[in-house]
Amino acid sequence: MLAAARTRLRRLEPSAAADALATDDLSVLVDIRPAAQRAAEGEIPDALVVERNVLEWRFDPTSDARLPIATSDDLQVIVICSEGYTSSLAADALRQLGLRRATDVVGGYQAWAAAGLPVRPGAAAR
Repeated sequence: MLAAARTRLRRLEPSAAADALATDDLSVLVDIRPAAQRAAEGEIPDALVVERNVLEWRFDPTSDARLPIATSDDLQVIVICSEGYTSSLAADALRQLGLRRATDVVGGYQAWAAAGLPVRPGAAAR
């Protein structure tokens, strides 16, 4: 399933994801890690936190429960998890909803932090 999902995505390295966020007004970074994982590993400033179990209906442009940002199929939702596995499946699910630009970050939060991109300590470390 993972390999098949990834064939449908144009996955982004952490630096390319950061560049997209800085230059594309229709891009949003969505952290799908559970609260306990964010608390232990750390957080990404300005990432929108939408845990995996509610992702589809929060981003489906036709859903009554959608987020205010989820009004266009042109929105580039860049999904990030801890290591880049769950995020690939989640991004593919968003693509199946019609968000054609949905993708994920190769290596997830671990790669983002290792690349020196902005992070802050999670609640467990504060």
